[in-house]
Amino acid sequence: MILYTPLSETDIFPHSQNEFSNRHCVNYQGKMLFVEEGKDGTYSLLQLLSTDPQDFLDEKYTPGTKIR
Repeated sequence: MILYTPLSETDIFPHSQNEFSNRHCVNYQGKMLFVEEGKDGTYSLLQLLSTDPQDFLDEKYTPGTKIR
């Protein structure tokens, strides 16, 4: 089976459920984001989920950005 996807292998087949349980889809400032929750309560942006190309040019949606 061939799976064509922009996601990484570990996003599709996580090593354990605990590793994937701290990742969420959230609505932040009107944009859908895929984030990972940190131990200090902040979220780290993993992926911007948008169909608008202009959203990807905005620096505040760069992967790795910390969100409160």
